[in-house]
Amino acid sequence: MKRQDTLYQLVDKLETEQKLNKKEWIQLIDGRTSQLADYLFEKAVRIRKQYYDNKIYIRGLIEVSNICRNDCYYCGIRRSNRNANRYHLTRGEILACCREGYELGFRSFVLQGGEDPYFSDSIVVQIVSAIKGMYPDCAVTLSLGEKSRESYQAYFNAGADRYLLRHETADPAHYRKLHPSELSLKNRMRCLWDLKEIGYQTGSGFMVGSPGQTSACLAEDMIFLKELEPQMVGIGPFIPHHDTPLAKEAVGTAELTVFMLGLLRLMLPSVLLPATTALGTIDEMGREKGILAGANVVMPNLSPQDVRKKYELYDNKLCTGSEAAEYKRQLQEQMEAIGYTIVTDRGDYVPLPSREDKSRKKYPKYNKRSKEYGVIGT
Repeated sequence: MKRQDTLYQLVDKLETEQKLNKKEWIQLIDGRTSQLADYLFEKAVRIRKQYYDNKIYIRGLIEVSNICRNDCYYCGIRRSNRNANRYHLTRGEILACCREGYELGFRSFVLQGGEDPYFSDSIVVQIVSAIKGMYPDCAVTLSLGEKSRESYQAYFNAGADRYLLRHETADPAHYRKLHPSELSLKNRMRCLWDLKEIGYQTGSGFMVGSPGQTSACLAEDMIFLKELEPQMVGIGPFIPHHDTPLAKEAVGTAELTVFMLGLLRLMLPSVLLPATTALGTIDEMGREKGILAGANVVMPNLSPQDVRKKYELYDNKLCTGSEAAEYKRQLQEQMEAIGYTIVTDRGDYVPLPSREDKSRKKYPKYNKRSKEYGVIGT
């Protein structure tokens, strides 16, 4: 059998069984071609339509703070970056963003920021409670980093619906290349399993093309995500920031990023899958390519215009044009041009048919995996 025939069969197997072993993941990722990608994307789009039709869900992104206690080597808002123009939004400013977003038709808000000590549990609870009180028909997603289980529970009790926490890499050695010693993959994994058990619609994800990443690293990412079965997965290309230790590293590619999006759609058929700003940053048609590879979420920016450029995780981040929430009509036209439509509802995850929620049953697996990650960090 020809090698190329085997690759197509692996795509078919992934569609049918929704998983591959590590060797098969590596073979498929290493063997990608434009023809194989087209074959994959055709399947991914068909599967996405089974669950979400031609709907593209919009999330209003509110970047609440670029202050972060962490020092991740790839991130422009790392604490060691003395050139960052720091800010955090007040409760009133965040609620004003939500008011504007609601008037524009947004029914889902994403509060994203660095691990800023200003946002204590009590402040986060107050903000979430206020948003849910004002807009009970809206979903609130938090993306505020690693917290204790008790903190996550408090936010959930206040009304938070979803939590985004990208694991960035599931390979322990690769993790060490991207993070300082005070951070640990073990704790990152603990956070994700806590979020699942509490009952959040949980999101994870990884960078594509980050320094030191191999196809074996990506295979580990896919194996971990299959085990976790998150409701959301956010991936985007690695883009360096000029004030970080990885400033001179190569940018990840749109080609590999959209290929991984297609693979994720086959592995997790009803997952909420964003076409990220980072993908649009490296390719002017990146967002559209992401949608045509199986993505079904976009997140225009609702942050105050005077802080959008300050939230610079990587160089040249898009924050104007259709990336901005106030240009929602332009975004609608772009999606209509490729056969999709923006919808203004919460855009909740659609569970797979006849599949029970396994989050509580899965949580004990963390104890098994913790041995694998226990030697990492502190």
